[in-house]
Amino acid sequence: PPSIMAQETKTNRMRDIRIQKLCLNICVGESGDRLTRAAKVLESLTGQQPVFSKARYTVRSFGIRRNEKISVHCTVRGPKAEEILDRGLKVREYELPKEGFSSMGNFGFGIQ
Repeated sequence: PPSIMAQETKTNRMRDIRIQKLCLNICVGESGDRLTRAAKVLESLTGQQPVFSKARYTVRSFGIRRNEKISVHCTVRGPKAEEILDRGLKVREYELPKEGFSSMGNFGFGIQ
């Protein structure tokens, strides 16, 4: 019966959408000025200190060496994560591709 289903969706708290964490990542592919600018962008966006990631191994075609800092990332939780996610979705006009969603309920999208 549809009336029972409608009533259950209002009372079932497990159906509520909740954000556990928001992971922001900027991969520059090189160390230096571009990476520090990316870190400043992340810091101004989140209000917390970002973490640098190093290359796992040397890839000559990409021009990166092992242990060279190539990207910067930051994890945000709580109401700040909801606010940043809302701003990011507004940039994408609240439309995401179906392929961006996993079977476990996680999703990802990129902004250039």
